[in-house]
Amino acid sequence: MSDILKECRDQIDAIDEQLLQLINARAALAREIGELKGEGPVYRPEREAQVLRRLLEKNRGPLSAEALTAVFRSIMSNCRALERELSVAFLGPLGTFSEEAASKQFGGMGAPMPCISIDEVFRKVESGAADYAVVPVENSTEGAVGRTLDLLTTTSLHICGEIALPVHHCLLRRKDAVGEIRRVYSHAQSLGQCHEWLNLNLSGVERVSTGSNAQAAELAAQDPFAVAIAGKRAAEIFDLALLAENIEDDPKNVTRFLVLSAHEVEPSGQDKTSLLLAAKNVPGAVVGLLSPLAQHGVDMTKFESRPSKLGIWEYVFFVDIEGHYKDPKVAKALHELEEKSSLFKLLGSYPIAII
Repeated sequence: MSDILKECRDQIDAIDEQLLQLINARAALAREIGELKGEGPVYRPEREAQVLRRLLEKNRGPLSAEALTAVFRSIMSNCRALERELSVAFLGPLGTFSEEAASKQFGGMGAPMPCISIDEVFRKVESGAADYAVVPVENSTEGAVGRTLDLLTTTSLHICGEIALPVHHCLLRRKDAVGEIRRVYSHAQSLGQCHEWLNLNLSGVERVSTGSNAQAAELAAQDPFAVAIAGKRAAEIFDLALLAENIEDDPKNVTRFLVLSAHEVEPSGQDKTSLLLAAKNVPGAVVGLLSPLAQHGVDMTKFESRPSKLGIWEYVFFVDIEGHYKDPKVAKALHELEEKSSLFKLLGSYPIAII
């Protein structure tokens, strides 16, 4: 047995040395490409999406798709850093699901920039203080994040990516706390996502909404009569005990995040386009507004209404469609949509989220 074990370990050591040489060779080529690009964006979401899709198609295991994606995103992140360290703004503090989403997309962040609000996340990139923003836009259980949608109506930033993050909530408490629980802290969306679990297990306990799940964990760390709903990383950061795991009502609970930047993204081959529309004030305007999509065979994947704040009972519509705005049939449909709309804003075309 010991001989077989040694032989396996020797083979792993040999493979590790090969990997070391290949990763450094890849890094050298990535740096050369960066020099050829000149002042162009360091992060190209469309190119990275193409690389990951190709590798996933060729993957035969035993590594899972999620594990393989995480490995190669980390490699690409470190290769990008040879050109320039990217700064990524997200809703903080450290330990939020927004940080987890940002880390998933960028493969580890050399310059994380936690912010106190979604408004500040937008401002950091709009002012040039950060390269990219990661913001939550909708949850599979609780629906749209209204503040993100409102800010998209006025921002000059482009959507350049999306992230689908499975969200698993934990109940956290100070390790030295004993006795009754009087308060449960969490973000409003998370309280909603765990509504039935709370009714069953903490009925009558006060629910206190916070700016983020990590802030909830921070408050629970200071309050011996409180618990927090947050992720495992928050438990590690604030040294809290895990009282219960996976307490979300829907085990398939997923939050969708958007990546925002000052630059647009070229087609990747599997893309999505987001729009902001308003219909003219005539009968049947909303139905007619969307007719160009059907006429040109463009699939709509999302249609979300939001008060326009320009007048009482006036609404704008957030629409997601399949394809890139440079795709011929999409371009034709968008041209006709713009003519039919009282308000038309192209929010961005970007690669569809990868695992």
